Amino acid sequence: MGLRDFLTSASRLMRTISKPDHRTFWLSVKICLLGVALIGGIGFLIRLISVTLQGI
Repeated sequence: MGLRDFLTSASRLMRTISKPDHRTFWLSVKICLLGVALIGGIGFLIRLISVTLQGI
């Protein structure tokens, strides 16, 4: 893929995309926050189990 193909593809993409509406934006924010909370919770549980096992 050369530079000309990349620029053609990028310009085609810019013509077809649009800004998300308010509802779609907040749905994306909620999903991202849920993912961060889930990964944080899993990390916390792993850390808690690790500290507990080291204390034995």
